[in-house]
Amino acid sequence: MKLINKIRNNKVIVVLSLFSTFFLSCSNYLDVDKDTDYPTTAPLNFLLTNAQVGTALVGDFNNNTGRLLSTYTHQMTSREEEDQYGIKVNNINMNNDWDAIYLGLTDFETIIRQGTDTGNMVYVGVAQMHKAYLMSYAVDLWGDVPFSEATQLATSGIINPKFDDQKQIYAAIFDLIETAKINLASNLGTEKPGVDDLYYGGDTDKWIRFANTLKLKLYNQTRLTSDFDQAGFDALIAENNFFSSNADDFQFNRYDAISPSNERNQLFIEAYESTQFGAYQSPWFYEILKGVNPNIHTGNPDPRMHYYFYNQLTAGEFPPDQGNTVTGDPGADYWDASTGFFSIRFGSTGPDRDKSAEKSYTYPGIFPCGGRYDDGLGGSVETLNTAFSGKGKAPHRILTYDEFLYIQAELIQVGKLSGNVAGKLQDAMTASFAKVDQVVANSGTNQAVPILTGSPEVATFIDNIMTEFNSASAAKKLEIIMTQKWVATFGDPMDQYTDYRRTGYPVLANPLGPSPEYQLNNGDGFPLIDSQTVQNNPFQLSFYWPQSELNSNANAPAQKNPATYKIFWDN
Repeated sequence: MKLINKIRNNKVIVVLSLFSTFFLSCSNYLDVDKDTDYPTTAPLNFLLTNAQVGTALVGDFNNNTGRLLSTYTHQMTSREEEDQYGIKVNNINMNNDWDAIYLGLTDFETIIRQGTDTGNMVYVGVAQMHKAYLMSYAVDLWGDVPFSEATQLATSGIINPKFDDQKQIYAAIFDLIETAKINLASNLGTEKPGVDDLYYGGDTDKWIRFANTLKLKLYNQTRLTSDFDQAGFDALIAENNFFSSNADDFQFNRYDAISPSNERNQLFIEAYESTQFGAYQSPWFYEILKGVNPNIHTGNPDPRMHYYFYNQLTAGEFPPDQGNTVTGDPGADYWDASTGFFSIRFGSTGPDRDKSAEKSYTYPGIFPCGGRYDDGLGGSVETLNTAFSGKGKAPHRILTYDEFLYIQAELIQVGKLSGNVAGKLQDAMTASFAKVDQVVANSGTNQAVPILTGSPEVATFIDNIMTEFNSASAAKKLEIIMTQKWVATFGDPMDQYTDYRRTGYPVLANPLGPSPEYQLNNGDGFPLIDSQTVQNNPFQLSFYWPQSELNSNANAPAQKNPATYKIFWDN
């Protein structure tokens, strides 16, 4: 019995030992709350790509603020509420930008935290630059916004972030850019961005040049404030490491892929692929390009016009969809028979504004959206997604080399920077034409599109601008610089909305001004917008905070009046 019991006890010990060994070696066997197939921490490269795709929509067209701001800057016109400066408190496109900014900020904060913990500091620097750009954009649109306590739910449990003072946010952005530059230059970490970085492919030199160029842009915007950081500005100029060509442009490239997701330019989607046309081209913008505006560039047609607009109508062709050949009435709110340009005016209350004229309207061209180059032959854009319409391969331009040169020209003109302002303006215009050529070359177009750079037409145009500039007053010189910047950045309206609020340039169409808005004589009986409408819808110096944010955030301020609430740099 003792032997049997001993054997039995030994068997029990062996069995228990085997079970203990199995249990200890599979310590997670009963941990049913953790799914080991789906980690809770995403790799940095996945996080970066996803965040860049989402935040590239900020300020873009097709459900974000691109069309709104283009209408406010008179690069485009609209039949929506942004016409007559009427953006409402819960405008969907404006709210989409707010959501995209803070969703992006959440992702980039995760990269900053995760990259810092693992010592992958180049990723941290890239994320910090995105954060700096997004927050400067938010301040420029709304003023005071959540910043120091934003996206702190996971780390600090903050669900009601306070709205920080806009000047303090800008100061923090300047510091953040310098910190980002240190991290980018450190080359620290076992993981570094590469193809997952959709802007610069992990090129830290380009990221640092972008950091400095963005910082110069922000200094330029704050140059009229009482506490302008002159020492910081001087140090940045002394560093002298900015964009050096359009290869440095901060832009989000678009492609012609449609499936599994539509990767085309968002303005192209809004114009060429929409079931309801809404991308109207501004007659005021068009007339300046044509050289018929009496205030500026008169008699000096811009060679970029064929790259900016596509006219479905040929010169002299009568509008086929709403014109009346019997009476000779074109049924147009705005039509220039000499070129076929067909659109609606800003603030129009005319009888033809709301008519459907899909076969007549002028479309955005190859430069702003990868659409069609206007070769003068016309043709109706009826069939969607055809080679005739273009491929939609045009980047979302955010901050470019030519824009940097215009910033320098402005700084020289106002005495903040030394240099030859005329030479800098000429360099900026030359670079802006080269940018059009670059976009066209990468568009995959099947059209024969002439190269602008070096052409006699461009040389004549620039010479005429320089003649106009050299004989102008100081105020007019600044207007010419800002107008050419406005023209060059067609399709990227955010900075132009900021420029207009800062400087009052370019001069925008004003149907109620002492000199009525100049228009070609179309004989269409266009009635001017009434004064009561203007009084009820004044130009908005900033935008409403999303009411949904104010309703859900206990620390949010009361809603603002956007016609009187200024951004701090707006003097």
